[in-house]
Amino acid sequence: MLYFNKEESDWIADDSSQDIESIFHKHPVIHIPERRLDYISPTVILWAAHLKKSWAKRPEATERTINYIFYFRTEVIMADFILLDEDFSDFPIGEFPYDKNHSAMGEYHFIHYPGYYGKWYDPVCNHVYNGQGASWIISEYNGKHFMEQMRIRNDKPHRTFPMLTSGDRFWRDYTITASVRMFTTKWGNAGIGFCCQNSANLLVLVFEEHELRLEYRHKEEVSIIESAPFDYNCDDTYVLKAEIKGSHVICSVDDKVYFDLDTEYARQGGKVAITATIPTQFGFVNVTTSESTAASIDAARNAYKAECEDAQAHYPKMKLLKKIDLKGCGTGRQLRFGHLLGNGEYQMVMAQCQKRVNRDAYGTISCLTAFDLDGNILWQHGEPTDNHDIGTISADMPMQIYDIDGDGFDEVITAKNFEVLILDGRTGEVKKRAKTPFSTPEEDGTIIGVPDKIYAFDRINPDGMRICNFRGLEKPRDILIKDRYCRVYALNDDLEVMWHFQSDKNTGHFPFAIDINGDGHDELLVGYNMLDYNGNKMWTMPVNEDHIDEIVPGRFESGPHKGTKFFACVAGKEGFLISDFNGKLLKKDGIGHAQRVSLANYLPNRPGYEMVVVNFWGHQGIIYFYDSEGNQLWEMENELNGNLLTPVNWTGDGQDFILLNADVERGGMIDGNGIQVVKFPDDGHPTMCAEAVNLYGDARDEIVTWDYDSMYIYTQDDAPKDDVYAPFKYPDYNASNYRGEYSYREKWW
Repeated sequence: MLYFNKEESDWIADDSSQDIESIFHKHPVIHIPERRLDYISPTVILWAAHLKKSWAKRPEATERTINYIFYFRTEVIMADFILLDEDFSDFPIGEFPYDKNHSAMGEYHFIHYPGYYGKWYDPVCNHVYNGQGASWIISEYNGKHFMEQMRIRNDKPHRTFPMLTSGDRFWRDYTITASVRMFTTKWGNAGIGFCCQNSANLLVLVFEEHELRLEYRHKEEVSIIESAPFDYNCDDTYVLKAEIKGSHVICSVDDKVYFDLDTEYARQGGKVAITATIPTQFGFVNVTTSESTAASIDAARNAYKAECEDAQAHYPKMKLLKKIDLKGCGTGRQLRFGHLLGNGEYQMVMAQCQKRVNRDAYGTISCLTAFDLDGNILWQHGEPTDNHDIGTISADMPMQIYDIDGDGFDEVITAKNFEVLILDGRTGEVKKRAKTPFSTPEEDGTIIGVPDKIYAFDRINPDGMRICNFRGLEKPRDILIKDRYCRVYALNDDLEVMWHFQSDKNTGHFPFAIDINGDGHDELLVGYNMLDYNGNKMWTMPVNEDHIDEIVPGRFESGPHKGTKFFACVAGKEGFLISDFNGKLLKKDGIGHAQRVSLANYLPNRPGYEMVVVNFWGHQGIIYFYDSEGNQLWEMENELNGNLLTPVNWTGDGQDFILLNADVERGGMIDGNGIQVVKFPDDGHPTMCAEAVNLYGDARDEIVTWDYDSMYIYTQDDAPKDDVYAPFKYPDYNASNYRGEYSYREKWW
C-alpha cells in the first residue's frame, strides 16, 4: 500500500489531468521501475504493498487509509482491500515455533509451543524430524527478513507438504502474490497455496520437475489441473500470483499469465499458504480482495459466529464445580477414575512416569498418587516430583482401576520395576504381585517396533494394560499386558500367565477385547490380527503397514451393510478403516495419519451412529466427519492439536457432542454439524488435558481439565435432571490414551 501526506493527496485530487507517471515521478513516495509503470493498477499496488510497514514509519505519512485513489488517464483506480500484507519483518531472526521434541504429545494433549507466530499456522508435524530442528526459520539479508522452509525429506510416515497457512476458511475471491526462491532445483516443489479449507484440501501453484503446475491436493491425492514447462533456477526470485474469482483462476509468474481456467475447487475458498518440500525462501506474501468481497467475507464469518452463539444459548453452559490443587503430583493424561473407597463416589489416581532407554519406548511409572475429588491425597506409591518432564510421555502406562477380586472396593492394577501389582484402592498397599514375563533370547531379533532391533530388558516392561474376560466368567477378571508393539500376555487374577502371543504385525497401542461370536469369552483384536480367547489367531485384516491407534466396534443401522457388525479403526498412514467382524475391509479412507476415532449419536435426525476421525502425523488436526455408513459429510480444521473427539452426554436428551480440547476460543464442544455449541469459560483453567466423565449427580457427563499443577471440574449450569438419557460408553476400568470412544443407546454385543 502507498502512503501520501496531506499535501500530496490534495494535489492528486485537485489535478486529475496528471497521469500516473507524473504522480510517481513528482511525488516519489516509492520508486516504481520503469518497466512496471505500464502495469500500474492492481499489480503495482500488490508489488508495492510489502513496503507498507517501512513507509508507514515516514514522518510525512500522516494521512493513512487502506484505500487510496490513484489516477491513470483520468480513470479512478481503487486499491484493493488488504487481507494479508506480510514481509516477515515483525518476526525475530530464528525459528518459527514448533515442538522441539517432535513428540506424540499433541495426539491427545493440547500444547501451544512458545514463540511468535504472527498470522501464520504450521499444520505439519513429523516424528522423523526428531533432532533436525525447525521446519521454518526466519533469516535476514540486506536488512530484509525472509521465511525459509528447511525440510528436504517428506515421504515419511507418508507424503507430506510442509506449509504455513494464513487466513480462514471464509476467505474467497482474492489475489495472492508471493516471492519464491528455491535453494535447490534437483527435486521437490515450492510455491503458493490458496482456496485452502485445510492443509490437505487446497489448490497450489508450484514449481516441480521444471514445470509450473496448478494442482489440487486433497487428503493423499494430488491432481495436476494444468502444467507448463518452466526453466527455473536456484538464483532467481520469482513472483507467483493467483487471482481467484468464483471458479475462475488466473495464475502468473513475474506478470506473465500461464494458466487462465475454471475449476470448481476454487469455489470452496479458504486460507492461503506458502509451501515447499525443498529448502525455499519466501520474501513477501500479499493477499487482496475487493471491498465488497471483504464485506461478504466478514458477513460469512459473523454468520457462523452468530450460529454458534445461537446454539450455545440453547444448551447448558459450563459451571466450575471443583478446582483442585494437585500438590506437585500432577501429570499428563495418565489419569484414571474409579471407586477406591467403595462409597459410591469417584476418586482418581494420577501416574507420574519416567522414560527409559529410548524416548517413550520403555516408559515406566515412577509414582502413583490417589486423590479424592476434594483434592485430598489418599495415598502414594512411589516418590512424587514437581519436575514436569515426568508428564511429557506419549504412551500408555500400565494402570487400571477395577474391583478385580469382587470385595466392593476398586483395586489399582499396575506395573512397576518389572512386577505386576494389585494395590488396595483404599491404602495403596500391595495385595498381590508377580514378576513380569521374560523376554526370551529366541524372540530377540524378531520383535516388532523396538529400537536397535533388540529388547532392552530381560523381563517385559509393560506398555499398557486392559481388563478382559478370556475365561468367560460372570465378570471380567483377566488382565492383558503388552510390550510396546509386538507381544501381548494374558494373566488371570492371580497374575499367572495363561497365554502369550507374539504378533507378526504391529499390535498397536490398545488391543480391543470383545465377544464377537457370543460364546461368553472375549476375543482380542490385536492390531490387524483377531485372536480367540486362548491366544490363537482367527483371522487378519489385509493390511500390513503401520499400526492401529484406536478401535471402536460398531453396527450398521442402515444402508447396504445394515445389521453388519464392524470395527472402525484409525491405522496411522493406512488411514481410516472399517472391517467387518471377519476382517474383511468394507471402507478405507486415506486421510493421512489417522489418529483418533469415535462413534456416537452426533446427528439424532439421521439413522445410526455417526463417526468422527482426526489425523495427526503429517497434516495434523484435520477432523473428518462421516455418517453411520462411513460416507464423509464434512471436514474441518481448527488449527489446534490435542483434539480428543470424545462423545459427551451434555444435554441428556440423546444427542452427543464432540469434545475437542480445552482451548477457550476454538476448543470446547461441537455438534455433528461442526457448530461450536459449548465453550470453555475464560477463567484461567488448565488446557493441556481434558476428559468427559460422569462424576456427579445425574447421568450427564462432567468435563475435567488439568495440567501438572491443577485440575478443574465443570458441570452443567442448570440443575441436575431426573430420567435423563444414560448411554452405554467405554467402562472406566479400561481407560487409555488410545481407546476409540463410543456412546450407544445400548450394548449390542
